[in-house]
Amino acid sequence: MARRRVSRFNIASLTLGLAFLYLPIVILVIYSFNASRLVTVWGGWSLTWYREFFNDSAMIEAAWMSLTVGATSATIATVLGTLAAVALSRGEGFRGRTLFSGMLYSPLVMPEVITGLSLLLLFVAINAERGFWTVTIAHTTLTMCFVAVVVQSRLGSLDRSLEEAAMDLGCDPARAFLMVTLPLIIPAIVAGWMLAFTLSLDDLVIASFTTGPGSATLPIRIYSEVRLGVKPEINAICTLVIALIAVVIVVASFASKLANARGESAAPL
Repeated sequence: MARRRVSRFNIASLTLGLAFLYLPIVILVIYSFNASRLVTVWGGWSLTWYREFFNDSAMIEAAWMSLTVGATSATIATVLGTLAAVALSRGEGFRGRTLFSGMLYSPLVMPEVITGLSLLLLFVAINAERGFWTVTIAHTTLTMCFVAVVVQSRLGSLDRSLEEAAMDLGCDPARAFLMVTLPLIIPAIVAGWMLAFTLSLDDLVIASFTTGPGSATLPIRIYSEVRLGVKPEINAICTLVIALIAVVIVVASFASKLANARGESAAPL
């Protein structure tokens, strides 16, 4: 079979597409080291705005709140999303499956404004004090469906004869799942957690509906700052967030590959 040659048009299209996606991020990172107070005027290289960020207690508190909410909601969403994916993949015939899947995946297509307003009305109706846990519940509701999609796609590609062989050898269904299936889907679970954490860290709309006094997340804090003009400190904060996401991706990818290798080596047993 003849190999297709890469044309100049394809190369130019790929280059322009990547530049459109990543050139603004590169410019933001470069200007985070700008010594000038004016965002659009280059004044030389400096770490001044990183020091300003670490001396800004309000911004540090908002960043810590975002990290805590993101990690907590991603963990809860990963557990619930994995269980939902197992139910949909292994329980094809249970009554109400269509309704359950529709309710599970509705946040994928639901506008965030409607989701945030609905959760706000719920918390007001039950007289819940808005703060850390209301934001965490809201982000769990938002991200659980993404985890379910990732894990369900992995479960759909697995050979179910491995579980059946384990049960033929004396394992009950729960033990067969824990010993055979779970090691094989851990890469998908890690990917789902990483996706949920990133979505939670990025969310502004739903958090603005469900947050309360003293529990503002980093996106809300940044939005309140940029309404009065973009400060160079914002560039430094965004650069640190980009670095954090890059580290999470690298660590999660390494953990996923390691878990996948262990699962494949244990599967024949």
